[in-house]
Amino acid sequence: MNRLAGTTSPYLLQHADNPVDWWPWGPEAFEEAKRRDVPVLLSVGYSACHWCHVLAHESFEDEVTAAFMNEHFVNIKVDREERPDVDAVYMEAVQAATGQGGWPMSVFMTPDGEPFYFGTYFPPEPRHGMPSFRQVLEGVRGAWADRREEVAEVAEKITRDLAARELDHGAGGLPGEEELAQALLGITREYDPASGWLGGGDTKFPPGMVIEFLLRHHARTGSEAALEMAEGMCETMARSSLYDQLGGGFHRYVLRPRPGAALVPHFEKMLYDNALLCRVYAHLWRVTGSELARRVALETADFMVRELRTNEGGYASALDADSDDGTGRHVEGAFYVWTPAQLTEVLGEQDGLAAARRFGVTAEGTFEEGASVLQLPLEGGELSADAQSRLLAARELRERPGRDDKLVAAWNGLAIAAICEVGALFDRPDLVERATEAADVLVRVHMDAHARLARTSKDGQVGANRGVLEDYADVAEGFLALAGVTGEGVWLEFAGFLLDIVLDQFVGEGGVLYDTAHDAERLIRRPQDPTDNATPSGWTAAASALLSYAAHTGSSAHREAAESALGVVRALGPRAPRFIGWGLAAAEALLDGPREVAVVGAPTDPRTGALHRTALLSAAPGAVVAVGVPGGEEFPLLVDRPLVGGGPAAYVCRRFVCAAPVTTPESLADTLS
Repeated sequence: MNRLAGTTSPYLLQHADNPVDWWPWGPEAFEEAKRRDVPVLLSVGYSACHWCHVLAHESFEDEVTAAFMNEHFVNIKVDREERPDVDAVYMEAVQAATGQGGWPMSVFMTPDGEPFYFGTYFPPEPRHGMPSFRQVLEGVRGAWADRREEVAEVAEKITRDLAARELDHGAGGLPGEEELAQALLGITREYDPASGWLGGGDTKFPPGMVIEFLLRHHARTGSEAALEMAEGMCETMARSSLYDQLGGGFHRYVLRPRPGAALVPHFEKMLYDNALLCRVYAHLWRVTGSELARRVALETADFMVRELRTNEGGYASALDADSDDGTGRHVEGAFYVWTPAQLTEVLGEQDGLAAARRFGVTAEGTFEEGASVLQLPLEGGELSADAQSRLLAARELRERPGRDDKLVAAWNGLAIAAICEVGALFDRPDLVERATEAADVLVRVHMDAHARLARTSKDGQVGANRGVLEDYADVAEGFLALAGVTGEGVWLEFAGFLLDIVLDQFVGEGGVLYDTAHDAERLIRRPQDPTDNATPSGWTAAASALLSYAAHTGSSAHREAAESALGVVRALGPRAPRFIGWGLAAAEALLDGPREVAVVGAPTDPRTGALHRTALLSAAPGAVVAVGVPGGEEFPLLVDRPLVGGGPAAYVCRRFVCAAPVTTPESLADTLS
């Protein structure tokens, strides 16, 4: 076992028995490189990454390759999910140098951390114009030995260029109607109504944050185009192989492996994708009443609870793409794919044929080796619930994909928001309870006495890495959603603790936001990215949470910080709306107020519950909800909000200026529409 054996990261532990003498990220590794006068090889990946496994098997498990690495490099292995700051800084360099990025990421750098050569996956032998991994290692070793001055110049220039990059953070003002209309037009141009997918190319990622913007834009403006695109994308995803038609939940993305082929998934299932999409489908149902949206929201919430919930009550990061196919081979997608013969074996001939029609399973197969990934084509036949349950039970007998059991604070925050809202909207108190338990885990395990967050934990043991901006923002988002659903003001208080740290530690001059705290480890560049990737950027997530907290409390400091942060949407929204969807959604909330709903009444009075449910059913962009007895000190919105005629009432406000109270669900719905 190498030095990774003492870590808590499942990804690092996957490499703990490599013959490579791996070091975890830390000053000791760089000091060793200086002592030996050798370059550093930084290898970054994550536990559910298929190509990371391939590179490890081909190269890191090879004794000869490992011996060469150990002799000529100090080798550092980083879990990108534990250290998103390290990943972001060096990925920026990779993308700037090569025009593309991805994982596994390989970066060669000086003992001072300055990068000079980059790549992602390298094969064991040269192929398709790519050098082999061994050729890359030998080339870098030769350059370090024979052209050191040239290497130093390249490293210095790359580091200098990274440090000099200026961020257009939109200091010119807040996004308004014009910017949001331009963003909608940009999305319309990239949306293909025939296929229901957003963006060109043969790889399709789920655009959950863009859909949230479209739903909010429709709610605020009545735009039918926005709603039609949201519905089209949601139906396409739910019927495609991106969605697990048997067990619920979404894979990470789909791609077309060759021209004319069917889209097939990259079979990883990530907590963050499922949390974001679960919430989006619930919000779509809230607007349209779609039965498909209702089913997908509930199935995805149930999937997260059933397959990702840990013994502590939080939510694991991911399920792997690969598993044993029953013959001893570790194969991508083996757990999920079916042949017609396998369907018949489980269901019998008649129901097997019906299942093949229902899920698009063909004799030729849509994936590999004659197997098909289940889809739900419009022309597919019906299948009994019993037959689907039998298929799911049969699948459970297969070897399951590995699970990355670490808890990431940010992603658990997103899951808490989704699961508690689905529980509230669909009368599933068990889901609200599961969300509350996850929030308890974050407070007990991830928060210290000063409300500083740890990024990760595993098996109840907190990780060594500090939380970054997205952790504070997304956990606050989850706590704020939980406060609105449960009426428990303690979650508003905890959100306030976290957002005060955002103001103190992450806000820079002019209101810009950084991804790491002022007192965090210094890298060659302080990471700062307002654009969404697979999750909301820390920047836009913070803007959203700050705005919601200000709506709950009337805090001008938090609202001003949110408004300052949203200047970036004015700058980027019209130009790149696909990559700042969460910021656009927050801007919709800002333009709408956001609405503040105070429901006062006895908790046991069914009229209070009816008003509370009506408030939660509102699609008003970013609306916040407080429920409790009049004058409840836990929620500032409830102060000076009396009962009406001795009974429950609801007040709809903007910036604490309220319309006349209403006492019936119908009048509250009208006020919020």
